[in-house]
Amino acid sequence: RTETADKGHEHLALLPGTDGALARGLMHELIVNGWLDEDYIARHVDGFAPLRAKALAWTPERAATECGLSAEQVRSLARDYATTRPAAIRLNYGMQRCQGGGNAVRLIAMLPCLTGAWRQRGGGLLLSASHWFRGAVDGAALQRPDLLAGRRPRTINMSTIGDDLLRDASSAFGPKIEAVVVYNSNPVAVAPESGKVVAGFRREDLFTVVLEHFLTDTADHADYVLPATTQLEHLDVHTSYGHTYVLINHPAVPPLGQAKPNTQIFRELAQRLGYTDPCFADTDEQLARQAVPTLDFDLLSSRGWIKLPLPELPFADGGFHTPNGKVTVDAPGMGVPDYLPPYESVASAPALAQRYPLAMISPPARNFLNSTFVNVKSLRSIEGEPLVELHADDATARGITDGAMVRVFNDRGSYLCKASVGGRARAGVVNGLGVWWRKLGAAGTNVNELTSQRLTDIGRAPTFYDCLVEVAPA
Repeated sequence: RTETADKGHEHLALLPGTDGALARGLMHELIVNGWLDEDYIARHVDGFAPLRAKALAWTPERAATECGLSAEQVRSLARDYATTRPAAIRLNYGMQRCQGGGNAVRLIAMLPCLTGAWRQRGGGLLLSASHWFRGAVDGAALQRPDLLAGRRPRTINMSTIGDDLLRDASSAFGPKIEAVVVYNSNPVAVAPESGKVVAGFRREDLFTVVLEHFLTDTADHADYVLPATTQLEHLDVHTSYGHTYVLINHPAVPPLGQAKPNTQIFRELAQRLGYTDPCFADTDEQLARQAVPTLDFDLLSSRGWIKLPLPELPFADGGFHTPNGKVTVDAPGMGVPDYLPPYESVASAPALAQRYPLAMISPPARNFLNSTFVNVKSLRSIEGEPLVELHADDATARGITDGAMVRVFNDRGSYLCKASVGGRARAGVVNGLGVWWRKLGAAGTNVNELTSQRLTDIGRAPTFYDCLVEVAPA
């Protein structure tokens, strides 16, 4: 139960990875109660019939069983959503971190299309505003795919870096990874199944360079650590996932000590490697101007921001970013969205749940937006120490008291931390508060010792919240 949930009129603590099932249950109620905007569907939704057929199989009772809710909670939410104007849904990233995360987003995104919520100012749905910036930002100017001249370099998924760093060369995988340059990340702390990640970075034959502000867990394994500038020391242009303003970041102070912007490090590296393409000499200002060619850069630089010229009701009359401007239910290559249960849950993996009966999610600790903030002593002081939050019933059944040291474990590893027993975790679910650096953990590990390298159904993204564990007194 988060601080946001505390401020809401109602909080439904559904089981991890079941958001898609809840969306199905809501669709069922919208259909059987006549709460659809039939005109909006007819004009702007392509292929509603198969979605309708699937939704009618998801009664409130079925959805409630899957989600760990009551049928009345499903009915009540559907009624409130259908009869409230405007009605807005704010998605976030945690609900995607399970096997069916992509399909869950697609199902939830259908809801405002069925009720016509896009017709009202303030209605609709937001996951991220980043798509709106595609018309303003020229990604190709920054990434320069033309320089590949048809070559297709291998891409390694950071979510599977633990396995990939330990792979030998093969026809399927390609050559063994022999060198890594890490910037803007701390994979030893934040990548899943971190025991394998550590083993990979400890390889004697792996050459590792880390561009960093601080001596993170990953920097501890580097052959070279190159000091990087902070946001206060370099020029950059920013877009957003929460608003529609392009921003400029002017340096407040010159780079301190030997710190250099990432761009400068790569410019100098390119020069030493003999690359002569003119783009490798572009200054940060030149890169920034190239990034936003359709905007008045001088105005952006002097004022600090430019708001994108977007309509108040972008989808009131359709206009979705599809070939025909309509919502496409049966999307090419993906089909009609459906509910996919988690890889690891009591319902989907009963044999595994016999040994590890608790579902674990691992959101960042309240004062750590990302792992960089763990370096800040004042924020660490507020957080205190790494915690796992348990419901009182789960703690009592295991002889665990508030403040006791516990061992959280599964087949992937073990994590030693302090237990916090209270009302933030629902029964059957534990919250392993994340992004603490491993070296600050009681046994030199963090919660990602337990998370899986399996990937989501769409986008090959991580499944951090698709994880069964057991908790025992240490």
